[in-house]
Amino acid sequence: MQTKNITLIIIFSLLSLSAHARLELPRVISSNMVLQRDSVTPIWGQDDPGNQVTVSIAGQVKKTKALENGKWAINLEPLKVGGPYEMKIASPDDEIILSNILVGEVWVCSGQSNMEWSVKASNNPAEEISNAKFPNIRLFHVPKKASSFPESDCNASWKECSPENIPNFSAVAYYFGRHLHDELKVPIGLIGSAWGGTRIEPWTPVSGFDSVPSLRGVADKVRRYTNLDQVVDRAQRWAEAVKRAVDEGRRIPSPPQIPKLNHGNPTGLYNGMIAPVVPFSVKGAIWYQGESNVGEGMAYHDKMKALISGWRDVFNNDDLSFYYVQIAPYRYNKGEALPDIWKAQTATLNVPGTGMAVITDVGNVQDIHPRNKQDVGKRLALWALAKDYGKKDITFSGPLYKSMAIEGNKIRVSFNNTGTGLVSRDGNELSDFMISGSDNKFLPANALIEGQDVVVSADAISSPKNVRFGWDELVNPNLSNKEGLPASPFKTDGL
Repeated sequence: MQTKNITLIIIFSLLSLSAHARLELPRVISSNMVLQRDSVTPIWGQDDPGNQVTVSIAGQVKKTKALENGKWAINLEPLKVGGPYEMKIASPDDEIILSNILVGEVWVCSGQSNMEWSVKASNNPAEEISNAKFPNIRLFHVPKKASSFPESDCNASWKECSPENIPNFSAVAYYFGRHLHDELKVPIGLIGSAWGGTRIEPWTPVSGFDSVPSLRGVADKVRRYTNLDQVVDRAQRWAEAVKRAVDEGRRIPSPPQIPKLNHGNPTGLYNGMIAPVVPFSVKGAIWYQGESNVGEGMAYHDKMKALISGWRDVFNNDDLSFYYVQIAPYRYNKGEALPDIWKAQTATLNVPGTGMAVITDVGNVQDIHPRNKQDVGKRLALWALAKDYGKKDITFSGPLYKSMAIEGNKIRVSFNNTGTGLVSRDGNELSDFMISGSDNKFLPANALIEGQDVVVSADAISSPKNVRFGWDELVNPNLSNKEGLPASPFKTDGL
C-alpha cells in the first residue's frame, strides 16, 4: 500500500494534478485583476471531474464541465473597458466570488536584472513611491521559480498600485504601465516576471525552439529530459519493480531520477514563471534582457525569434506585441561582443509586431544597472502607443540606419525614424562615427547633419567604403532626433 501511495505522489506531482475536493482557480485569476479588453478571455481552473462550472461577469454567463483530470476552461466574449466588476464562478459544491475586476490593457514584463530592478532602486525613489497612487494600475508579481515542467500556478496576487505595493515592483514595468495609463486613460494590468542574471533560453518554451531551425536541437534535448509520459512510465515501471521485490523478498530498487531544470536551463523559467499565467489574455510583452548572452552575436537573434514565437504560441496570440530594450553600454571588456548583440537586437525588428527602445544615452559604462528606468519604460510605451493604440502624433523610435551612398570622398547615411529632424543631443559635434577605406581600417570621422541624413568623411580617406556608428561598448553617442530619442548603433561592413 505504501508503494502505491509513493507512486501516486510521484505521478500526480509531475502532472500537477490532484484530487480536488473543491473549486479552484489559478492565482492570476483573482480579485483585483485586469482583463484584456476587446479580446476573447480564457478563464480556467480545477474542480471534481464531471462537475458543471458556471462563470458569470458583466452580463455574460458561460458554462462548461470539468474533464476527467479535473481541469475546466471557458472563453469569455470580448469585454469593453470598464469596471469594477464582480465575477462569480460556481459549481455544485462550491462558489467563488471575485471582486474589483477591471477591463483594460494587460502586459507581461520580463527579462533579467534590469527588468527586475525595483522602483525603490531607480532614480528619485522617494518621490516616485510617494506618488504611485494609481488604483487602476494593477500589479501581479510572479515569484522566482525554475521548474522542470510547466507550472499551473504561482504564489502571487493582483494588487493595486500604491506607495505600499510599488517599491519592490519592476521599475521599467511600472514606468511603462504608468505612461500607458496616462495616455490611454484605461486600466492597466502588469504581470512582472523577471530574474537577474538569467539568459534568454530559460524563458523560452519548447515550441519556440521548435520554430527556429537552428534551435530545434535544444527542443529535442529538453524533450528527452522532461517528457512527462516517459517520466510517468519510469515511475510506473519502478512501482512494479518494487512490488516484485517485496513479493520476492529482494532489496527494493532505487526510484527513478526526476529531471530537474534550474534557472539556467532552457525552458526552466518559462515553466516556473510564465506558464503559471498562461493562457491569460494579454496585449503584449516588454522584454529587457541580453546582458547574460553578450558574446553570442547573431545567434541571439535566433534566440529572440524563438522566444517571441514561443510566447505567441502559448498565449494563443499570433499578434502578441513584443517590445524590447537594446541593452545599454557597459564595460564588458569583450571587444565587439556588445555591439554584436546590438546588431542581433536590431535585426529582430524584422520580426512583425516588434519594437526596440534604444538607451545608449541613459547607460553607465561603470554600472550594468542604469538607474534611469523612467526613460526606458517611457520609450517602450511609445512603441505600444504608436503600434497598438493608434497614436499618430508621436515619434516612437530614435533614428535607425536605413542606407548609405558613397559620394566622392564622403558617405551619406540615411535613417528611418528621424522624427522632426536630426540633432546633436548635447549641441556638440556628432560623436562616435568612424569611416574606413578599402583596407577596412576605421578612423574617427567628421559627421555633419544634412537634412535627414548624416554625411561622414575623414581627411585621410579619399575613397571611403564603410561607416560605423557607436560601435563600441563604451560609447555615449549624441546623434538623436529632435524628440530626444537616440540613434541606434550600426555598422555597414559585414551587415
